[in-house]
Amino acid sequence: MSTAIVITSGKGGTGKTSLTGGVASCLAALGRQVLCIDMDIGLRNLDLTLGMSDRALMDFTDVLSGRCTLERAAVSHPVIQGLSLITAPVRLPQEPLSEQAMRELIRQAKQRYDYILMDSPAGLGEGFRLACCGADRVVVVSTTDASALRDAQRTVTILREELPRIHLVVNRVQPKLLRRLHTTIDDAMDAAGLPLLGVVPEDPQVMLCANQGQPLIVRTSRGAAIAYLNIARRLLGQRVPVMKLR
Repeated sequence: MSTAIVITSGKGGTGKTSLTGGVASCLAALGRQVLCIDMDIGLRNLDLTLGMSDRALMDFTDVLSGRCTLERAAVSHPVIQGLSLITAPVRLPQEPLSEQAMRELIRQAKQRYDYILMDSPAGLGEGFRLACCGADRVVVVSTTDASALRDAQRTVTILREELPRIHLVVNRVQPKLLRRLHTTIDDAMDAAGLPLLGVVPEDPQVMLCANQGQPLIVRTSRGAAIAYLNIARRLLGQRVPVMKLR
């Protein structure tokens, strides 16, 4: 059964977009058909993370408004088989965006793809609600920063009204900093009030690959790339130990 997953965060800077691209790439590498949808209108960056900058001509609002079909808007990745992207527009459309049309887009996508990963804009605005309206489950991304965890908890409070399947990914983890703060990943889980889906270390390769227009998993099989693969396997229902960070 196809699954639509919205990946969100309470605030910016948590690495949500990098996580979306990394996990989507791993799901495709594991043999699944995967569609990424960048929902961050005006601030889209998922194309950079995937190494697909300027490849997509149409965006998801073109599909919602009926200006083009899902098949035309979805662009296949040039290297990773089974991975496609629908990007976001560079500016807000004049007409209001319909949640009903978004749910129809997801319904159509489920007929072609095993997983639909939606990169939601940070915060709790219209883009967040549009992304969530067609989702089956949610992944909330947070760093161990106290403000990020507080915002994640606020996001969870709103999401639990409609979506019971919510998990936490603790991203950009720096073990030395955790030790200096006398805190743990368990503390982060308690603060967010969510079960843990995965832990991703701070990895300079993530930014380097994004700036060079290359997916992380094509460049390396260490650090964050391993964490993304572990998360992808858990989404597939596999039992994978949580990555130990030192």
